[in-house]
Amino acid sequence: MREAGGWWRRKSTPAKVETYTRWSFHFFALIYVASVGLPVFGQVTGQLAVWLVLLVCAHAVVCAVTASLALDWTRGRREQPVRMLWVLGAVTLVISVAVIGIAERGPDDDGLDRAAVSVFVGVLTFAAGIGALGVRRRRRVLALVGGFAAGAALGGFPLGYGVPESLVTGIVVLVAAGFLAFTSVFSVWLLNAVYELDTARETRARLAVAEERLRFGRDLHDVMGRNLAVIALKSELAVQLARRGRGEAVDQMTEVQRIAHETQREVRDVVRGYREADLGTELTGAQGVLTAAGITCVVTGEPNGLPAEVQSALGWVVREATTNVLRHGDAKLCVVALRSEGERVVLTVENDGASRSPGTGGSGLAGLRERLAAVAGTLETGPVREGVFRLVAEVPVVATEGGS
Repeated sequence: MREAGGWWRRKSTPAKVETYTRWSFHFFALIYVASVGLPVFGQVTGQLAVWLVLLVCAHAVVCAVTASLALDWTRGRREQPVRMLWVLGAVTLVISVAVIGIAERGPDDDGLDRAAVSVFVGVLTFAAGIGALGVRRRRRVLALVGGFAAGAALGGFPLGYGVPESLVTGIVVLVAAGFLAFTSVFSVWLLNAVYELDTARETRARLAVAEERLRFGRDLHDVMGRNLAVIALKSELAVQLARRGRGEAVDQMTEVQRIAHETQREVRDVVRGYREADLGTELTGAQGVLTAAGITCVVTGEPNGLPAEVQSALGWVVREATTNVLRHGDAKLCVVALRSEGERVVLTVENDGASRSPGTGGSGLAGLRERLAAVAGTLETGPVREGVFRLVAEVPVVATEGGS
């Protein structure tokens, strides 16, 4: 049981929805047999009942196979199962004709007539509903349902029905098959929507990283581009002055040296601003990103009064932990707690998506340990109970003028 539960938890949300959808259609096949096939035994006795039930079971198997192949096609894993759809249509036609033949050539029994009509209507209804999985356009779905309904109406005449009864049979198949077809189409739409939302979430994360890289590139370009242009101009001027033997060349090269040192300082400031993370901003951002991803995020504690280097180190912990929750887990709840314990500050990030959370050897966590080691901090990660993953970072707080 534990392994089965772990198999389910290891799946991503889209994969869970796909598994649920796939097995729902397989379950429909069982419902089909239970609702259409098994009641035959209470209406007909002997070999006729066995044959009718076997026909229903065979048709249910064909429907289940068609549904599986159609879902694979929907997810782009195979080509459209055109041949299987034709097989489904052919099997449905053969079984319908066989049921009509049994009703005509069998004994004159009201129970047999009721059983034959029930199987006839059930076969056409489920064939139309499952067949709708293999087509995409609305017109084709409507044509499929309408065609089976028309076939049901025409098939009422060999069963001994008059015009009103045959029309009622066609309408019953039209309503039932239309509902099942709508369920099939809606299930496929929902499955595709879940996969598209998951792709959009990953794209949003990549865009956030790309935007940050662009921001860093723009800042670096602004600093380096302007100063390098000035250095180039002053160097060219110094060369011209030196060729003429004028002493102002030294002044120009001195200015070049000063600008070069200034550029180095500005680049360090840009890189430092890029590397440092504000803890308050990261906590707010983590809560917003996780909430947008459908994960309930609870944040407790305030970073006020913590030294800048401590906030920077813990900010990176929050950033990396948030990324891991989104990328590796399938969490529903994430709790981020910041608290002080004597001369140390403790940051805890706990989520209930442990089945896909990273281990202790990931490059991201290794980088966090290096950052925390620079401020004498420690990092501990791992599952704490069934389905729960916890990350704990501890950093000593050095007394500063702004607080401790």
